[in-house]
Amino acid sequence: MNANPAVEIHNLTRKFGDFTAVDEISLTVNHGEIFGFLGANGAGKTTAIRMLCGLLMPTSGTGAVAGFDVAKEPERIKRSIGYMSQKFSLYVDLTGRENLNFYGAAYGLDRAQINTRTEELTEFLDLSSFLDKLAGSIPVGWRQRLALAAAILHSPRMLFLDEPTGGVDPVFRRRFWAILYGLADSGVTIFVTTHYMDEAEYCGRISIMHRGRIIKLGKPFELIREHGADNLEDMFVDLIRSQEAAHA
Repeated sequence: MNANPAVEIHNLTRKFGDFTAVDEISLTVNHGEIFGFLGANGAGKTTAIRMLCGLLMPTSGTGAVAGFDVAKEPERIKRSIGYMSQKFSLYVDLTGRENLNFYGAAYGLDRAQINTRTEELTEFLDLSSFLDKLAGSIPVGWRQRLALAAAILHSPRMLFLDEPTGGVDPVFRRRFWAILYGLADSGVTIFVTTHYMDEAEYCGRISIMHRGRIIKLGKPFELIREHGADNLEDMFVDLIRSQEAAHA
């Protein structure tokens, strides 16, 4: 086990009544790593990521994110990470700049810090054409970039992205991932859920969830070779089909 990893969880579980959404998952994510969290809809990915972000208490198990206990220190986790939800977390009736001002204040930044970071991120994410338009009127891909700017406004070293490129065209998705690589190169740890297999290949390591459990963990191309598949999508489909057949 690596010393002081960015994420370290053991047997993390979340139940809703009699239904187990996340079933004793364990993993470690290193600092500066781009880690992909894969699974079909309903596999438990979003529930797991909400526990890691301090937004949902685990039923059982232990873990730490950014050095803070997921069960005992959720508020400290929230202040230490950036989080971009599956649905846009922007206020559509505010401009891009107003959204950043709001999030900056929520993260405890003063006016000067907000202005400085807004300038930096406007240049980094090429947002100048959209910063003073209502968020609800901005094209989807650019809205994603604005949501990313809000998530990293306070310069977190850990970033959680829940299906950040849903509904975005392939060209824009590629550009978005180039931005993520730039963040990782600067030392930011990125934990991303996606159902796009081509995106998963950009990750250093991936895990695959099914029925609330992690059923595979490793480097994408090593997993492809291990299963004798032509690509990650074929491996993923074959793996899920075999799991479903075992539960039939």
